Amino acid sequence: MSETILITGAAGQLGQRVIHHLLETYKVPAASLIAASRDPSKLASLSAKGVVTRAADFDDPATLETAFKGADRLLIISTDALAVPGQRLKQHTAAVEAAAKAGVKHIAYTSMPSPDKSLVTFAPDHLGTENAVKASGLPYTIVRNAWYMDNYLHGMPHNLQGGSWYTSSGDGKISNISREDCAIAIAAALASGTAESATYTVTGSESLNADEIAAIIADAVGKPLKAVQVSDEQLGQGIRGAGLPGFVADMLVSADANIRAGNFDIVTTDFTKLTGKQPETLKDFAIAHKAALTA
Repeated sequence: MSETILITGAAGQLGQRVIHHLLETYKVPAASLIAASRDPSKLASLSAKGVVTRAADFDDPATLETAFKGADRLLIISTDALAVPGQRLKQHTAAVEAAAKAGVKHIAYTSMPSPDKSLVTFAPDHLGTENAVKASGLPYTIVRNAWYMDNYLHGMPHNLQGGSWYTSSGDGKISNISREDCAIAIAAALASGTAESATYTVTGSESLNADEIAAIIADAVGKPLKAVQVSDEQLGQGIRGAGLPGFVADMLVSADANIRAGNFDIVTTDFTKLTGKQPETLKDFAIAHKAALTA
């Protein structure tokens, strides 16, 4: 009998794609998958395919042990509870505790590169969760996802309209990866059936500074784009001025500071190690998403 794999956050963008690749790329039987979400009604299409669906509310720890029962392997996708400091770590810790009580045999978790030395505001959430996973005594797979290329789809269309991309990343470099590639890598790890504990950092195959990123995107979409260096304070003011919440502005400023400090300048072969494939390049990603970038 094959292992039962449970995926939390199954209605989210990453969760949906992980399940897709478990089913389609790695041919895991639908009956061996459990999709969990705060709102199971969002999982109707998965239920129709034969995937078991369950309610799991990370803000209600009492629901988690019940939700995790019968799962051999559990993927905890980090939640989006970023507005209240400490809330996400509290949620994750409760999930790890529930997994141990429910008899889960292996925990997988989606983290970020080098959370122990990161300047990004949410890094302590990831480091604390990694420590909680390790302290559980259960075998684990930690997949540290590099900064998504998909994040450029939020602000870059506006930047391309004016031709300027304001950043405080300096000469720092970052190795981006697409969310889709992260999903493939995570699905590969889950489907492997490994009993060993391991930590992977999945990145793209190249590390680029802001000028190089701007040039690649400009070339891919056929519109001029120049990276304009500003201070952290100026960047934060600009983001707030655009109407984004303060915690989002702080997060984005901290990410640029982390790039500037060299903490995102990491290139590994872990994606290929897990999948046997090469990660998508930023150029190919930008070409594939030209319509969204030029909207």
